[in-house]
Amino acid sequence: MLIPFLFKLTLPLASGIALSSCGTLPEADLGTAAGNQTSSEPTNSVEIVQANQPEIKAVPVIDGLEHPWGMAWLPNGDILITERPGRLRIVRDGVLDPEAIAGVVAVSTVSAQQLFASQQGGLLDIALHPRFAENRFVYFTYSHGTQQANRTRVARAVFDGEKLTDWQVIFEVGQTKPGGQHFGSRLTWLPDETLLVSIGDGGNPPVELEGDFIRQQAQNRASHLGKIIRINDDGTVPADNPFRNDPKAAPEVWSYGHRNIQGLAYDPVTQKVWATEHGSRGGDELNLIQKGKNYGWPVVSFSKEYSTDQPVAPATSRPDMVDPLQIWTPAIAPSGLTIYNGDRHPEWQGTIFAGGLVDRGIRHLRLDENNQIIDETTISIGQRVRDVRQGPDGHVYVLTDQNNGQLLRLES
Repeated sequence: MLIPFLFKLTLPLASGIALSSCGTLPEADLGTAAGNQTSSEPTNSVEIVQANQPEIKAVPVIDGLEHPWGMAWLPNGDILITERPGRLRIVRDGVLDPEAIAGVVAVSTVSAQQLFASQQGGLLDIALHPRFAENRFVYFTYSHGTQQANRTRVARAVFDGEKLTDWQVIFEVGQTKPGGQHFGSRLTWLPDETLLVSIGDGGNPPVELEGDFIRQQAQNRASHLGKIIRINDDGTVPADNPFRNDPKAAPEVWSYGHRNIQGLAYDPVTQKVWATEHGSRGGDELNLIQKGKNYGWPVVSFSKEYSTDQPVAPATSRPDMVDPLQIWTPAIAPSGLTIYNGDRHPEWQGTIFAGGLVDRGIRHLRLDENNQIIDETTISIGQRVRDVRQGPDGHVYVLTDQNNGQLLRLES
């Protein structure tokens, strides 16, 4: 049952800490909110009201999706939707085709040559090439390998309207890791037809790599883990990547110090890149992404350890690291992000829609010209929100992460 609107919200500062300065909960991404109610932040409250705005409601479009993860619109208005267990579905003329699209890499939890669909892993995001009408390329992120050794991959394939062919891996994380957490995997195109890809830090303690907690790789520029990478449409490295000529860095790295980004969006109006990032036991972040910058994880963070409830990091800010614009504690488990620039809802122009898994809703944020948050409201969905996208018709669409997941449309 949907709880379709909420237009006034009182937030503790600990629940939404707007900052001009710098964390997935395993439970958050698997569906429980255990351990997310603690914070060392102030508990005084401020009232944030989105004044003179219509109520926003969520209208069901389709159901019958199994843990949908990402969506992309074809030129004719049909929608391609990934399901985490390893299927690609299509919505034709508003109706979900009962048959999956053929041609996705095979699924296995034991073969190192196939898609690894377990825990947070599986078939994840999807994006059409900016010139899809010419080349028919569709891009995917997915987890690959086994429970003992897996990694995030980026692949592209040709879609002829009925099936995928020519599946080609164009990038893979340079290290394998154990476990089924923190694959990142959001895709966003930039105007120069380069592709941004979020890569998670690999998992929570006690997962280790190279003799230390794997999360430390987020500060290692030679590793792809805990990064946003930027690649050309064929997987090669753009000439102007910030660390391309650094022998101690992976040339694909665009920004680093990230935990697990599952919301990533480019705003064509302001030409800025935004990201939402899972924290640990709180400390979820909204960040403005800049080329070559360090976003702190796990050196600075508002996150806490799951095992001890103690701070993960010795500090929450450092001059040489970028601070988030917003912190959410308790965690909302952010996933899916869009910056609205359509004509259908002029009152939403320039606002941010950030989905939440634990929050079971969408945070709707309005910013001033200095990127400071001036109000934030919650659109209650009543289901885990996995993805939020603006469609070509000017509506905002939502995917819910359920066994019987839905595609919803926001209306006001």
